[in-house]
Order: sequence, then C-alpha cells, then structure tokens
Amino acid sequence: MAHVISLPVVPPPLPKDWAPAPASGKTIAPLVERTLIPAGPAYLAHVRRAVHNISFEEHDKHVEAERQRLEGLNGSGANGEDDLGVGDEEESDHLLMLDPKDWKNQDHYAVLGLSHLRYQATDEQIKIAHRKKVLKHHPDKKAGVAGDANDDAFFNAANSTRSTRSSTRSRTTSPTASEVKKAKDPHAAFFTLFAPVFEREARFSRKQPVPPLGAYDAAKADVEGFYDFWYNFDSWRSFEYLDKEVNEGSDNRDDKRYTEKKNKSERARRKKEDTARLRGIVDLALSLDPRIKRIKQEEKEAREAKRKTKAGTGASTPSAAQVEEEKRRAAEEAQKKEEEEKAAKADAKKAKAAAANAAKKARRAQRATEEGTAS
Repeated sequence: MAHVISLPVVPPPLPKDWAPAPASGKTIAPLVERTLIPAGPAYLAHVRRAVHNISFEEHDKHVEAERQRLEGLNGSGANGEDDLGVGDEEESDHLLMLDPKDWKNQDHYAVLGLSHLRYQATDEQIKIAHRKKVLKHHPDKKAGVAGDANDDAFFNAANSTRSTRSSTRSRTTSPTASEVKKAKDPHAAFFTLFAPVFEREARFSRKQPVPPLGAYDAAKADVEGFYDFWYNFDSWRSFEYLDKEVNEGSDNRDDKRYTEKKNKSERARRKKEDTARLRGIVDLALSLDPRIKRIKQEEKEAREAKRKTKAGTGASTPSAAQVEEEKRRAAEEAQKKEEEEKAAKADAKKAKAAAANAAKKARRAQRATEEGTAS
C-alpha cells in the first residue's frame, strides 16, 4: 500500500526590488463551455488495447513491427511509388562480364535495367535505376561474398552511365524490303515497320516538331513534306561521346593537339556515315511507300477524266490522231515511271555502297591505330 508523506514547503522571500507589473487594461474573456471529444493517437492506442485486450508492452511491440514493415516497403520500392518500377531487371552473365574500361561501347540502357524503355526513359527513371544498380553492386556490400569476383567491374560499368543519356548510340535496325513485301498486308506492314524507325530518329532533329509518317490516306502535300523534311534532315548528333581521351598525366601539347585533330576527323566520318545510313532508310521508305503509287494513280485518273471531258465537249468520237496521241502519252508515262524506279534503286545502291566503304575505311583506320599503338 502506498504511503503519503507530507513535506513542509516554505517559499523564499520576494526580492527587495520586486514590484507588481502594471495593469494591461485588458478584460478577461468570458467563460465558454466546450464539449471535449476523445481523439488523438493516445485515445486510439487506448481503444486498441481495450478492444484487443492487450497490455502496453504487447501494443508497443505491434507498433514497432508495423513501423519496420512500412520502412522495408519504402526501402525496396515494393509500393511502386518511389522507384517508378525501374532498375529491377536481373543482370545476365554477359553484363556481369563487361569491361568498365570499354564503357563507351556498352549498352547503357541494359546495364541500368532499362531495356524495356530505352530512349523513352525519363531522367528521373534513369536516376533511380542508376542508384539502385550502384547500391546493389557496391563493393562494400559484396565484400567477403564468394562468386562475385567481377561484381566490382559491373559496379564501375553502372557508375559510368551517369552522364551518357543524350549521347547513347542507337542500336536499332531498320526494316528490309523483303519484310514489307512478304507480309500478308504490305500496305499495313509498311506503316507498322517504318513508323517506329522514324520516331526513334526524330529525337536527333534540331527542328521540332518532326512530321510523322502519317497514314495511307494522307494528302499529297503531307507526303511530299514528310520526305522533304527527312531528305534535308538536320541532326544535332556530333559524336563527341566517342572521342578518344588524352592520356592521363600527359602534358605534351603535341599529343593533345594530335588527339583533338584525330577526334575531329573521326566525328566528321561518323557524321557522314550516320547521314548515309539515314538517307538509305529514307530511300528505302520512299521506294516502298504505297502512297506514292496511290498518288500517281489518282493523278493519272484525273488527267484521263479531264481529257475525256475535253473530248466530250468537242467530237463525240476521238479521231485516229487523238488515239495515237493518247497511246504515245501512256507509253511516255510508263517509260518515265520505269526510269524513276531505276533511278531510285540506283540511288539506294549507291548509298549502301557508300556506307559499306565508309565502314571499311573505319575498320582500316582502327586497325592502323591499334597497330601504331602496339608498336
């Protein structure tokens, strides 16, 4: 039983210089009767204990377990709100064996686990994916773990992708003529295969917005405007991303100037190759575009209708000279069409040969550089 002890309390005397505060002149607010409603965290905890018939210790354990569970969810990104659902792709054996020194020639989207998004990934998604990969493969977490001898290399490869978003090279290929012609519906296959290609290339254009490929029933002006834009495509890609770096610690100005001159020439070569590659895609699309044939057929029908209208206002039956003239015009149109097709094929062949020659020269230059370095 508790004991009550009374202790005498003697207040100290007031200081000699103490004086009461002057009156403020304010009146005291009248008393207001209020109704208090039980609420707040303390009341809710009391209700939980009363309903579940648990003690304070059991209630505290339950609160701590719930807090740890929520922290675990936020830390792992299971709720899908803090990590945007990126960076969770498992690394293949090929990715884990990457050489961090060759980071310029690697697929950074695959390293970051963004293969399903690639260039469509936002800056925030790239930032989150980079953070998750670096934290997952950090050397401090892998210390003493067997079987992760090359994990440091992958950590360095992932860490080198921080500022490579806009410079990552395109690794996509363009469709071929056989893919379009062998499809069940060549008209639909043309738009299905070529629309994503032009959409990917559009992100490199200085001029915005970029006209889309459009549909089969597009007007002649829209089709001509589309190909005029792509034949005069102005790309912002300058390929500094692939420049050869100057040897660290070298103070030789001649070496730096030589490297800069070499990088400048390599940029121009890559720019030329990229222009030829894009021109080849546009030539192929133009040769397979079903709208070109449709437009020519519509123009031919319009000319024939106009000719028939003029003939109907004059004589009821065309003369032999008129018939011969129509045959001659038809033959000229057929010959002109054949010449245009031959010219388009020849241009496409020249562009392909130019791209092949440029690639061959690049390989020769690369071998010469490697031999010079080895010597």
